[in-house]
Amino acid sequence: MSAVQPVAFYAPLKSPNHPLPSGDRTMARLLMKALDRAGFSPHLASELRTLDKAGDRQAQDDLKRQSAAEASRLIAHYRALPQDRRPGLWFTYHVYYKAPDWIGPQVSQALGIPYVIAEGSRAGKRAQGPWAPGHEGAEAALDQADAVFVMTAKDRIALERSRPPHQTLVDLPPFMDVEEWPAPTSTRGQGEPRLLTVAMMRKGDKLESYRILADALGGIGHRPWSLDIVGDGEARTEIQELFRPFADRVRFHGPIESRSDLAALYRQADLFVWPAVNEAYGMVLLEAQFFGCAVVAGDFGGVASVVMNDETGVLTTPGDSAAFCNAMKDLLDHPERLRALGARARRFVGQERNLDQAAMRLREALSSLAPSGGAQACGS
Repeated sequence: MSAVQPVAFYAPLKSPNHPLPSGDRTMARLLMKALDRAGFSPHLASELRTLDKAGDRQAQDDLKRQSAAEASRLIAHYRALPQDRRPGLWFTYHVYYKAPDWIGPQVSQALGIPYVIAEGSRAGKRAQGPWAPGHEGAEAALDQADAVFVMTAKDRIALERSRPPHQTLVDLPPFMDVEEWPAPTSTRGQGEPRLLTVAMMRKGDKLESYRILADALGGIGHRPWSLDIVGDGEARTEIQELFRPFADRVRFHGPIESRSDLAALYRQADLFVWPAVNEAYGMVLLEAQFFGCAVVAGDFGGVASVVMNDETGVLTTPGDSAAFCNAMKDLLDHPERLRALGARARRFVGQERNLDQAAMRLREALSSLAPSGGAQACGS
């Protein structure tokens, strides 16, 4: 592809312009930056959000109709552009049964351009039930994709099993733009051990993660430590109640979007702790490691793709608060090991999970899809 190849970018789960911070918004923004650094020219094609959390078939049908209208609008818009300004490729981030892509497949077929997905998940058990329409849309998109960038080893299993013959699977592990953050200097190691958690305060998996953490902290209540918690949401009152037994050493900071303020907490923390119930992977786990902060996390989902067990942190049995407690206890009892994990964590993210590495993988994979330049292949 040429150095200024236009790419249509879409994130059906959460737009990179969404007002609420989250790991999905962060990764959407990072992918656009990585595409730009790889020599492409990404633009946000649509902000239509197809997320249905409740399993409402009527809502999914409505979103499918809205998507069809949006696809028709985009096809007409792109066809009216000069050839060199039309997208030569459609790139969708995060496709699964709760947030299918009903737009990209239609546009890419109409224009005759490659269709690519990053972070796609297959869930066969959702073929029946309340999310059946969303599942059908997600599977159709994944079936059509010329390439799928696989962000976790867990996702690869189902993607490989159902991979169509024309499709390429490309590993693209989660990454961060280290240049967006202050220098990863450290102010830790002074006084009692400082623990840190950064997570939204929502019902469901987030609340359960906080519940496991509070339970695990009860097992080290006799030891010196303090905990900083960054986050907010509708479950904040319930979460604060969970930590009431440790009220004198738990500080709730609320939401923090300033990277400099968050970096200050990462620098001070000796250990990042998060049970990560059903976490896709967890961007904050990468951020903490970049600042040399070792991690204790539950071994859910794709967490093992961002925390190297016994190298940059410790992964514990999913949902097991006793195991989580023992992992924290062991690291607090062995500060030399804790520091060694943190040092390796900093090198791991800085050298292997940076924007340049991601851009290189994107450039290699996407250039091979349309080496002569996708813009010239667009339909008229």
